[in-house]
Amino acid sequence: MKILISNDDGYQAPGIVALYNALKTIADVEVVAPEHNNSAKSNALTLHSPLYVREAPNGFRYVNGTPADCVHIALTGLLGYRPDLVVSGINNGANMGDDTVYSGTVGAAMEGYLFGVPSIAFSQVERDWVELDAAAGKARDMVAQLAQQKLLGTKPWLLNVNIPNLPAQQLGAVKVCRLGRRHSAEPVITQVSPRGETMYWIGSAGAALDESEGTDFHATAHGHVAMTPLKVDLTDHDHLVYWAQTAARLEAVVARKEDA
Repeated sequence: MKILISNDDGYQAPGIVALYNALKTIADVEVVAPEHNNSAKSNALTLHSPLYVREAPNGFRYVNGTPADCVHIALTGLLGYRPDLVVSGINNGANMGDDTVYSGTVGAAMEGYLFGVPSIAFSQVERDWVELDAAAGKARDMVAQLAQQKLLGTKPWLLNVNIPNLPAQQLGAVKVCRLGRRHSAEPVITQVSPRGETMYWIGSAGAALDESEGTDFHATAHGHVAMTPLKVDLTDHDHLVYWAQTAARLEAVVARKEDA
């Protein structure tokens, strides 16, 4: 089994080091990760400046770009082969609910998925890497089980996994969940720069809006590992008929005006 690892916290982050050390016991693993923290970069690609790949003393390769850049470069020439799995993480903090839209961790995994490779994003629910070894062990076990069930080398799939910061023996079973929802983010923070200019800092994420049973918020709050299958299709299928009817009415109005 060949695995490509990336993340959004940067190649020196404890989360990616722990994930590498865990997965190298069951697979051939390579790391291609951002040089610096790229949280909330989602699927962004760098198109207007050059990207460079360098190698750290531990063999990790790092890129002066986004998480999606790293996976894109790896899969389109850097590796020279197609991995069986792309794994992103372990992120320093949760990626649940609406956070998945912004997440660089999920963005890296999604880039693998878009290239037809099964992909997983792993995150710890709380920050500061508490019980990181337990999370890395859980990630390794999940990957091993997916391989045992012959789910690698099949059509691509994308999983978002959030692991509570608990000792291994206290982690609950894996729960398959839907994404919850958050309230709007906290208000923007303003400061005045030394030059007298107003600076703006994006506010913190809002509290959970939907943390009902069946969501990732609910599962992790009760000690379970939350696993959510994701897809990329943003089409609002439920309202296609409504918008088709609306478009037809708009066309009719335009036609009447043209005939007048």
